[in-house]
Amino acid sequence: MKKYLLLVVITFYIGCNQKNENNDMPNEKEEFDMYEFSQMAGLMEQMYAENKKIKESIEKGESIGEFPEYFSTIYEAELTDKKDRDSFFNQQARIFIEAQQLIYENDENVKDHFNLAIDACIQCHQQKCLGPIPRIKKLYIK
Repeated sequence: MKKYLLLVVITFYIGCNQKNENNDMPNEKEEFDMYEFSQMAGLMEQMYAENKKIKESIEKGESIGEFPEYFSTIYEAELTDKKDRDSFFNQQARIFIEAQQLIYENDENVKDHFNLAIDACIQCHQQKCLGPIPRIKKLYIK
């Protein structure tokens, strides 16, 4: 993830620093290619946003609703680097989904189950993509 963030920053920097070849038309818009998330990166952004909402609901003692079925697309979403879909990834995806489902099955330990789901995220990211770990850790419920 860090390398893609760096790529976005470099692309933005180069795009912003290129001189307009036709200086007498300052309002002309320049086009540049924007980085697009892989399916998995987009899914993880959605899962982060959903877990942030779940955390807020748990902290307020509100209902969290039903398990978001789109989380299960983790098994087939296209990864940024296709080589990362290995047995470790598949096992961690299963652990994550099972932990996430537990949040919705047991009201008594919802906070503990939520934190276990966040643990599952971090365990995978420690092996596959370190970049988002500090952000993920902010999801823990204290």
